[in-house]
Amino acid sequence: MLAAAGVISLSACAARDNSGSGGGDSSAPQAAAPSAAADAADPAGDGKAQCAPTSIAYAGTINGANAALGQNILNGAKLAVDQHNAANKGCQVKLEQFDTEGTPDKAPGIVTQIVNTPSIIGVVGLPFSGESKAAGNIFNSAGLVSVTPSATNPSLSQNGWKTFFRGLGNDNVQGPAAAKFITGELKAGKVCVIQDDSDYGVGLATAITQALGSKVTCNDKVKTKQTDFSAVVNKVKSAAPDAVFYSGYYQEAAPFAQQLNDAGVTAKFVGPDGVKDDEFVKGAGDAAANAYFTCPCVPADQFTKFTDAYKAAAGKDPGTYSPEAYDLATILLKGIDSGKKDRAGLLDFVKTYDGQGITKHFKWDDKGELASSTVWTYKVEGGKIVRNTEIK
Repeated sequence: MLAAAGVISLSACAARDNSGSGGGDSSAPQAAAPSAAADAADPAGDGKAQCAPTSIAYAGTINGANAALGQNILNGAKLAVDQHNAANKGCQVKLEQFDTEGTPDKAPGIVTQIVNTPSIIGVVGLPFSGESKAAGNIFNSAGLVSVTPSATNPSLSQNGWKTFFRGLGNDNVQGPAAAKFITGELKAGKVCVIQDDSDYGVGLATAITQALGSKVTCNDKVKTKQTDFSAVVNKVKSAAPDAVFYSGYYQEAAPFAQQLNDAGVTAKFVGPDGVKDDEFVKGAGDAAANAYFTCPCVPADQFTKFTDAYKAAAGKDPGTYSPEAYDLATILLKGIDSGKKDRAGLLDFVKTYDGQGITKHFKWDDKGELASSTVWTYKVEGGKIVRNTEIK
């Protein structure tokens, strides 16, 4: 999913104490979730929008590996479109859905279908860094704006694409923040960094390894779809680390964490945003109780209006990047409501956008990076992923 341009702030909102526990060995109190800003953009707008029928698209995994992460994003974008259309009878926007299965092999063909559909003038996606790397040039050549709520490899913004906009901090933000959490709050002196073979996993592992420096006492690599991690587990066990950072996605992280636990490894398990999903908790079994996550995403606990509407529509709580997808879809809808009726117009609208969402303030530089972002930690409590602390 993640060099950030501009100055990055790791504390977009102040952490406030409440009665929650920091969990594990962390001495910091649980941070209170931020509330949605009073001036956050509302996809309903003023209800007076007029437009010819038009379309935006969601492009990303729906049924492939790690599909839950894509479904979180799709549901967030769909909620924004549904709220917009319910309020604006004179401007109906269709959300078209395209399943890339999250793979670099399939994404270019799917993205080609999207750019060859003239009615689509903006895209929420792609969620993963590997598929974004493989297909970003196709969006760029077509002049079709794509806003990603989750692809975090730093190199994506260095390709010269004029249509790429990232709605969160990249891994040059998350990596150092994760290192600070592991060595500070978790007080780990020895860390094993294990990476998968995705562009996301490789990029994030590089960032956190550089940030941890001499505290990285072992490292290893795994492959996508790997299920037997015995060799890596033995290497980690021999290194006796205080923490293990897994740089990749939940599909492999869950059995890996379980196998570490079965082998008697007691190190804290820390995964990034690609692991932060209920599917990890289900798959990791007992090992999940020892897990933490880092994510350049904001807890949705106090986004009451959004959370209630999401649960009513999707039948479950918002997941990782659901509110970010909602914000980014809302920006595309605001562009359409303002009279942008083609790809060039909507691209220019996003390029010059400067406004508040429920998750953060959105304003991009010329590489499609945000000026500031925040990174939070999460933990497993009672079988559920809950917020922990904001990394400052």
